[in-house]
Amino acid sequence: MRLFTATALTLTIVAAVPAAQAADHLTYGPRPAYLIDRMADGPLKDRLAACLGQTPRVSDFSIGHRGAPLMFPEHTVESNRAAARMGAGILECDVTFTRDHELVCRHAQNDLHTSTNILATDLADTCVTPFTPAADGTEATAECRTSDITLAEFRTLTGKMDGADTSATSVEDYMDGTANWRTDLYSTEGGTLMTHAESIALFKSLGAKFTPELKSPAVEMPHDGFSQEDYAQKLIDEYKAAGIPAADVWPQSFNLDDVLYWIENEPEFGAQAVYLDARYSDDAFDHMDPATFQPTMRELADMGVNYLAPPTWMLVTTEGDAIVPSPYATAAKEAGLNIITWTLERSGPLTSGGGWYFQSVEGTIDTDADYFTLLHALHEKVGIEGIFSDWPATTTYYANCMGLD
Repeated sequence: MRLFTATALTLTIVAAVPAAQAADHLTYGPRPAYLIDRMADGPLKDRLAACLGQTPRVSDFSIGHRGAPLMFPEHTVESNRAAARMGAGILECDVTFTRDHELVCRHAQNDLHTSTNILATDLADTCVTPFTPAADGTEATAECRTSDITLAEFRTLTGKMDGADTSATSVEDYMDGTANWRTDLYSTEGGTLMTHAESIALFKSLGAKFTPELKSPAVEMPHDGFSQEDYAQKLIDEYKAAGIPAADVWPQSFNLDDVLYWIENEPEFGAQAVYLDARYSDDAFDHMDPATFQPTMRELADMGVNYLAPPTWMLVTTEGDAIVPSPYATAAKEAGLNIITWTLERSGPLTSGGGWYFQSVEGTIDTDADYFTLLHALHEKVGIEGIFSDWPATTTYYANCMGLD
């Protein structure tokens, strides 16, 4: 694995991206056709195959999950350009903060050791848990946080494919942990990191809309006088400063209090605030039993929540070989909630059931073509508004074929 030094991303670089790029340079690449070729004969295959000659169009149904991290380092300029070129109409910046409380794009406040080259730089000394090699049956460990470095220091890093080899005895081997069904093909020179404000400028230049996620801090809040409310407000303020209409922004959080803060204090943005539902981590929760939903779907709607975003498996179950809406999905729709879901093409090959994202329908999954099978059920039967994907071309192709904006 090659180790990198970085050059800082500047707004000048971001602004240099042609505004027409998302409209003039769309491509599906070979993957949608590859998946269609592997589908069993039937009406869905026939319909998708009939669209093989279509011209790609941008679709808000297709949401770039951290860009296009199936093959590009997540939350980088390169990853998001790739997602936009695949027709993703909405792009995501997961928002964390630095030691000087500047907002940057990272999936978690404590993932620099797996998603950047920090361990190969002098900033390794800032890591809350220094790299410790694997030994005597104990896995290699490290933890590096954005909140422990300044924005200026953050700018010196580059992105890599997210992953770590926990059997490693050296930093270089630890950083070389890309899953074997992903690739380092587009990360050999390192990915360009972004601040949140720079992501706004980039996404706007690409003709895309915005779905920032306020990430849970890895430090106790308030942090040096920076409260959770300050954090939530600063995210919105950066869209207002950039002149972005609230109608183009879907702010997200797993923390319901963040969503309620936006609803109360920034009602225009709060109207599209997305509650990311992680209640599956509660042992008392069962997506098949509405009696376990606390708060209920009706109570969420009464709080002013309009958008709900669970993982894909919570929305579906099976009847025989058919994928059908789960009681969770039915209750959400009955309460008038709009549903967004995550994440397509994040599970790797589906020949063994698809893993975590397909757990509720694993008995029906046995081929990569079932990405389209699940996607069709989510659209036609559940009625989702959009879906995050690690490779947006697949979702864009489906959306274009089905006539979705």
